[in-house]
Amino acid sequence: MYQTKKLVTTRALLLLILGGPCALPAVASDGATLKLGQEVSFDSAKGNCLACHMIPGGESPGNIGPPLIAMKARFPERAVLRAQIWDATVRNPDSIMLPFGKHGVLSNDELDAVVDFLYTL
Repeated sequence: MYQTKKLVTTRALLLLILGGPCALPAVASDGATLKLGQEVSFDSAKGNCLACHMIPGGESPGNIGPPLIAMKARFPERAVLRAQIWDATVRNPDSIMLPFGKHGVLSNDELDAVVDFLYTL
């Protein structure tokens, strides 16, 4: 019995060490992507996130929406955050947030850059 537990524990540790990084989502953002994400978020003609949200580093933020802080903790799954920005009315039909992706306000690349930027907050 002891050897079975030891074998299972050893295999689990090996799987975690060798396979763990493969199981994590691959979201590698370079500086240019993060810069684009911030620019789009702060641009009143594009994302305009500052109109409704407080974002660290932003000037004159709105307070209609929640502050955009601790985003990885609030949205552990990147896809859920992306979907929220794509069309917030899916999760909350009464949302006043513009469906940025659904209405074509942001391109897929811009949307991904915004998500990458928000994940740094």
